[in-house]
Amino acid sequence: MKKLTVLLSIALSILSIHKAMSQTLEKMQWFNEPAKWEVKNNILSMYVTPQSDYWRISHYGFTVDDAPFLYSTYGGEFETKVKISGDYKTRFDQSGLMLRIDHENYIKAGIEFVDGKYNLSTVVTHKTSDWSVIVLDKPASSIWIKAVRRLDAVEIFYSFDDKDYIMMRNAWMQDNRPIMVGLMGACPDGSGFTAKFENFEVKHLPDQRRLKWLQENQE
Repeated sequence: MKKLTVLLSIALSILSIHKAMSQTLEKMQWFNEPAKWEVKNNILSMYVTPQSDYWRISHYGFTVDDAPFLYSTYGGEFETKVKISGDYKTRFDQSGLMLRIDHENYIKAGIEFVDGKYNLSTVVTHKTSDWSVIVLDKPASSIWIKAVRRLDAVEIFYSFDDKDYIMMRNAWMQDNRPIMVGLMGACPDGSGFTAKFENFEVKHLPDQRRLKWLQENQE
C-alpha cells in the first residue's frame, strides 16, 4: 500500500510539472536577425537571409554560422515542437527547430529542399557537422518537428498531423548545460524564401535522475 502511495505521489508530481511553457515569440531573442520578419497571432513568418547556413568543416571544408535563429534559453530536460512550412525553391532551402549550446555544439532539424525533393533533414554538430536525411515521396505543405531532450541525448521526431510521430534521429547532446531552443531557417544557395512557424511550444520534463532519487528516497 505504501509503495502504491509513493508511486501515485510521483505520478501526480510529474503531471503537475509536465506543463507546456507556451512561448510568446515577441519575447524571444534573435541570433542573426533577418531583414524581414513578422510575428502575428504568435505565428512567425521570416524571409530567410540569402546565402546563410549553419555548418562546420566536414565534407565541404568551410564553416558558416550566419542563418536566422529565434530562440529562448532552457536548462534541464524538455520537449519542444513546431509546425513548419515554406516556399522552398532553391537547393538546400531549409527551416525547422534548432537546439544550440554554442557555435561548436548544435542540432538543427526540419525540412530541407534538395534536388527538387523535400527531405527530413538533421544536422548534428559537435566541432564538426554531420547530415542525415529521409527523402519524402511527395511534397509536404507543412510538417511538425519535435525534439525531446533527456539526460545526454536528444530524440528528433516528425509528424504530418501532430498525432503520430516517427523518430528521425537520436543524437548526443551534453546534459546539464543551458541550451538555446528555437526556430531556424537557412538558404545557403538561393536568394531567400519565406518560412512560417506555428504552434511553437516548449514543455518542461522532470529530471530523470532526480525522479529516480525521489523514488528511492521516499519516507
